[in-house]
Amino acid sequence: MSLAITDELPVVVEQTLTLLDRDHSILAFNERVLDWAYRPEVPLIERLRYLCIVSSNLDEFFEVRAAPHLAAAVAGDHKGNYTVASFERLAEAAHSLVARQYALYNDELIPAFAAHGIQIISHGERNPAQRKWVHEYFEREVRPLLIPVGLDPAHPFPQVANKSLNFIVRLSGKDAFGRENPIAIVKVPRVLPRVIRLPAKVSGGKTLFIALSSVVRAHLSSMFPGREVGEFSQFRVTRHSDLAVDEDEVRNLRTALRQGLQHRHYGQSVRLEVSASCAESLANFLLAQFDLPADALYRVHGPVNLARLTQLIDLLGEPQLRFPPYQASYPITLSPGQSFFDRLQRGDALIHQPFESFEGVLAFLREAVSDPQVLAIKQTIYRTGTDSALMDLLREAVRGGKEVTVVVELKARFDEEANINWAEMLESIGAQVVYGVVGLKTHAKMLLVTRREGKQMRRYGHLSTGNYNPRTAALYTDISHLTADPLLTADMEAVFVHLASQSRLPKLHRMWFAPFDLHKNLLARIEALGSAAEAGESTRIVAKMNALTDEALIAALVKAGQRGVKIDLIVRGACTLPAQVPGLTDNIRVRSVIGRFLEHSRVFYFRLGVDESLYLSSADWMNRNMLRRVELAWPVTDPVLRQRLIDECLVAYLHDGRDAWELGGDGVYHRLHEDTHAGEAGASRTIEAHGAQAALMGRYASRGLSRAATRD
Repeated sequence: MSLAITDELPVVVEQTLTLLDRDHSILAFNERVLDWAYRPEVPLIERLRYLCIVSSNLDEFFEVRAAPHLAAAVAGDHKGNYTVASFERLAEAAHSLVARQYALYNDELIPAFAAHGIQIISHGERNPAQRKWVHEYFEREVRPLLIPVGLDPAHPFPQVANKSLNFIVRLSGKDAFGRENPIAIVKVPRVLPRVIRLPAKVSGGKTLFIALSSVVRAHLSSMFPGREVGEFSQFRVTRHSDLAVDEDEVRNLRTALRQGLQHRHYGQSVRLEVSASCAESLANFLLAQFDLPADALYRVHGPVNLARLTQLIDLLGEPQLRFPPYQASYPITLSPGQSFFDRLQRGDALIHQPFESFEGVLAFLREAVSDPQVLAIKQTIYRTGTDSALMDLLREAVRGGKEVTVVVELKARFDEEANINWAEMLESIGAQVVYGVVGLKTHAKMLLVTRREGKQMRRYGHLSTGNYNPRTAALYTDISHLTADPLLTADMEAVFVHLASQSRLPKLHRMWFAPFDLHKNLLARIEALGSAAEAGESTRIVAKMNALTDEALIAALVKAGQRGVKIDLIVRGACTLPAQVPGLTDNIRVRSVIGRFLEHSRVFYFRLGVDESLYLSSADWMNRNMLRRVELAWPVTDPVLRQRLIDECLVAYLHDGRDAWELGGDGVYHRLHEDTHAGEAGASRTIEAHGAQAALMGRYASRGLSRAATRD
């Protein structure tokens, strides 16, 4: 058997397994997210939210993934992984997805909102009172920030920022100097809200909004006195935005990244969006300005940036059009008010977020900061957000005289600026701030507390599959693991010392550490199970992750499956392993679960006979995670906690009959609906499908109520 990469669907030829294309797999993931926006049973505002999520995901896809395909198309390359053909196939898939988005927006969501008295009204739909209000708003809030640019040799095409809103206008007549300069550009500042709510006095009892693009469009003529506005269109350009810094060539990574951020908004153009009505001549003019081929042009029937409609969601109340609020329960293995140090001396604790509250993690750090016996706190920071209670606690710890060491990952994509700011703040008040290892992203999530207890020092640790971000902790499924295990916390200490000093890492007791041994240990574990299965022993692999693209791990899984190992993979996003291909991957099933929360936990389960092991991890099964990042995987050795993770993170998702999609042998994901089984008399009966997330929400809500009743 051999493995090859292609953009096509899997083709079986003489025992050769063709991997699925990663970029098309990412787009397929967004198709699954978009499905939630199509579901009539989903509350209306949430359907719009899923539509916005897909648009935001597509923006990032183009910013990060499109450039190599585009460069190959422009260069006329026909060999390699990136070619003219790969660009054309990717463009076709992306155009199809975008067309579905706007069709849903116009044909279903807009009418549904209107039925509830909620409308975004265009200039033609506004009555005189509404037009007067919009005009006054434009004169007061918008016009002072606009400077139209008429193009001529002295006024070349202006720099247009990544994903910004702009207008192109064709003018007739002559300018103030008697010259013909028929093209003008209007740049719309980011500081202006993209959606504005009309006041009640002009709304006629309805909930009415106006789009900023509509406000500008209605006043284009007033911006060019003495000229006649002809054809025009809104437009938006997406640019390649992956920061590239040669760490071997810079003396100060933080300074180099901050300088790089200044240029991110003006990188290589990769996509151009215009109104569907945009004249061919204007579209071609813009394509030429941005050096883009025709397939990079996206004509859209609506706002060029659907992602900014999240502002509409924020402006709406309408609780009946949203998901019922979910209140995360306090972690069941913890008790409010109880000392974490006393609790962890009796055994480990788990927090299953967001079903259980991230407040448990904050409470652990809060106690460490306030405890005079705590001498040192060490933590990794990947994404925390711009407003972080956790960072405030670290600042308080420094000011309280504790030794605080923070490993800040400056290259966390699209969080670089926030992380630089936090690093500078902590450094300015005396924290020890380090930036990990040159050439590697520090993606591991860990917090280590060292406490004096009598004559000895004792360590307490927190390890997580997710980030230290309270906002995303309420939206992403992740596992937090609190422990005082001497071997596990000794491993954490060794990793922190390694990251700070870059000295040789000693052999770890329990952890697997990337880039050194995580990859090879996973491969060895898969190989061992394959050998055991071939010898007739009962074996099982169940792995939950966000992406599976590493070729070596895929090859190992395929081989193990062919030797008899039963393998279930729960992969939220990109997966290049084609499952259920007859004769090649019959023993491998791949499913993706898309729900109310973003699946983010990484859980790896291995069983040989009656012996089972389970690892939590910060790493997906991608080459970058295994070889170009600092990542951790660690075992859960407590049998009760391990069984809980098996039940909640694996079994529940393998039995999800509502939100799960299964990857077929044709390379296409098929949504699993309610299963129909034959009854005793041959009649069919429908088994009510359940969603894993809904089941967990119900379970934890009832546990929270029962605990509250007990406390009362």
